[in-house]
Amino acid sequence: MFLVAGLGNPGGEYAHTPHNLGFMVVDSLAEQAGIRVKTRDSSALIGKGLLEGKPVMLAKPQTFMNLSGAALKPLMEKHEIGIEELILVFDELDLAWPKLQIKPKGSGGTHNGVKSVVASLGSREFCRVRLGIHPGHPLRDAAEYVLAPFQRSQKKELDELVGIGADAVRSIVADGVEKSMTKFNRRA
Repeated sequence: MFLVAGLGNPGGEYAHTPHNLGFMVVDSLAEQAGIRVKTRDSSALIGKGLLEGKPVMLAKPQTFMNLSGAALKPLMEKHEIGIEELILVFDELDLAWPKLQIKPKGSGGTHNGVKSVVASLGSREFCRVRLGIHPGHPLRDAAEYVLAPFQRSQKKELDELVGIGADAVRSIVADGVEKSMTKFNRRA
């Protein structure tokens, strides 16, 4: 079973912020596949179903972003999900808005949520779908930027980025990371 984990922060005040792009992609996948992501399990909201004919668990950790690994590790242990079946979806300040990049593995970089997952799992060997949020100009306060609501002018690109993010996840599940990188990373 694949575990598609979208990173974000719980609570309505964060719902439409760049830091919650991972949650938005999981919600989009859930809607498309008819999966209800409502069950509480290991500090996450989860839902199980099929994506591209394969069993998946969609998850939204309910710890705050910087503690995402504390929710994912027990979830993966409980359901016997291996590191190779994890697809982590998150916002990426080191990537320009609205770009997408699939990576088969790597460090946590500057993203505290990903650093938490790497530290908790003791591995960097999991697939990532990185959703670019950098505005293209210097930022005074990165934390303030990622937690501020999206601007109305970003709505169309936001919807497209979430859609492409969901497409990328479905491609990884159906065709694997390498083929999906060839297909999606060229756009970046």
